[in-house]
Amino acid sequence: MIIGIDMGGTHIDGVIVNDGKVIKSIKNTTDRENLFTTIWTILKELIEGIDKSEIKRIHLSTTVSTNAIVEDKISKVGMIVQSGPGINYSFENTGDIIGQISGYVDHRGKMVKDIDIEEIKDIKGRFVDEGIESCGIITKFSTRNPSHEMRIRDEIEADFKTNTMGHTMSGKLNFPRRVHTTYLNEAVNSTFKNFAENIKRSLEEEEIHAPVYILKADGGTMDLDTAIEKPVETILSGPAASFMGLSALLKGEGDGILLDIGGTTTDIFFLADGVPLFEPLGIKIKEHKTLVRALYSVSIGLGGDSYIRVESGKLKIGPERKGYPAAFGGEYATPTDAMVFLGKLEEGDKDKSEKVLSKIASELDLTVTQLSENILDQLADIIKDKIDELLEIINSKPVYTVKELLEDVNIEPEFINIIGGPAKVLAPVLEKKFGIKTNYPSRYQVANAVGAALAKPTMEINMIADTDRKILSVPEVELYEPIDKSYNLEKAENRAIEIVIDAAINLGADRENIDAEIVESNSFNMVKGFLGSSKNIRVRAQVKPGLIYELRSED
Repeated sequence: MIIGIDMGGTHIDGVIVNDGKVIKSIKNTTDRENLFTTIWTILKELIEGIDKSEIKRIHLSTTVSTNAIVEDKISKVGMIVQSGPGINYSFENTGDIIGQISGYVDHRGKMVKDIDIEEIKDIKGRFVDEGIESCGIITKFSTRNPSHEMRIRDEIEADFKTNTMGHTMSGKLNFPRRVHTTYLNEAVNSTFKNFAENIKRSLEEEEIHAPVYILKADGGTMDLDTAIEKPVETILSGPAASFMGLSALLKGEGDGILLDIGGTTTDIFFLADGVPLFEPLGIKIKEHKTLVRALYSVSIGLGGDSYIRVESGKLKIGPERKGYPAAFGGEYATPTDAMVFLGKLEEGDKDKSEKVLSKIASELDLTVTQLSENILDQLADIIKDKIDELLEIINSKPVYTVKELLEDVNIEPEFINIIGGPAKVLAPVLEKKFGIKTNYPSRYQVANAVGAALAKPTMEINMIADTDRKILSVPEVELYEPIDKSYNLEKAENRAIEIVIDAAINLGADRENIDAEIVESNSFNMVKGFLGSSKNIRVRAQVKPGLIYELRSED
């Protein structure tokens, strides 16, 4: 028995999946001021009447980290940065105090200039004086040699609550993105840790002993303890749950558009020949470009609860949300009110919807029915215009999927799969606008929670094997082991698969249900004068997103 909970901006959904079927589902409103209570309330409702010993896993998609960043409710962070020679980087908005230090290792991982411990001590003193409690430590080529970061950590860790070393965030080379990723990991650390400890304590009080997993931005999960160490991985876990819900409830073969239309936002995804598009470098949140591995998704401020008004004599929908629809106790007109008035939604107070809509209708010299139909039509137009814009951008450059890089490929959507509260109402409207088949599942209202419940752990590793330095490194799992001069690409690929499988198991994966693969592998000969050559071997391996198992006869 698996519990899946997805917390959106407007609603929180929960399901229990057992033996391939959804046996219970609940939809509540989200209390943005108390996210923990919101989650705990729906969890208690879900387990009422359920044998707790039968619960094997609890999967959460949470907005805790995302909200902390977007709303600027983050910790005060001090950053110790070693840029080395070359470009002078500016790292504004990445920490309250930035301490630039001397020393560096080169791109092969060889130490060229050692760190100055006195510099570190001076920076530590400044951080303490400023009341800094969290630190990020980033050296430029730490993915090749993390020794400087580790020595700095050893020097400062006793004086601060938490610290993050840049090399643990990703094995990919991109120094500026690593700095931003490390900063955000510390910035949300305290908020997420408090949330996670409340979850643990409450489960203990209820005598629920099932492990807890958190959705990541790439559509996979990680166990709660790992999420506490790397909370930055939990940003945008909501769209990840959306995608996994669409994958669980609807088949997607060929090129397609996937939509989750919620109360506050609409999330947009694309499939290329049935495979989801991926962010090639990492997601961006606010001004921060990160190395956080993620599905390609775009969110727009448009949903069932979007604020409707007249501006300059024209109908305007969103992107603001000013509360619940009038039909459900709110003060302002929304697309949901139009759906209720037209009789397309069974719930809600039609008279209250008509009251707020009639004011707008009179301004535009329309009947309430005409206005309501126009609202749905304009809603579909906004979505179509955004998708057309995104497709133009996507088709103008190489396409990255979860599996590979595709060049000279145009995505030409053949279908739309849609979930979310308005899915049933908007499906025929969107089908008419796009001229392609539009589908929605029977459980479209709680699809995100289904996706959260069924998501498998994911993992990516970036391996470097340097036969000159005789070392193999995998920064993501902090693995460094000796190799000899004869080490080759075949051995590296085999070892990479072993490592990524073990890492996925540590995140909670079932060994029998792991789909591991090599995504990229290269071997470069490095010539050293007349002394022969060595090899620089690079391998990227992954356990890609997938479902724990397929649902049985949901539609």
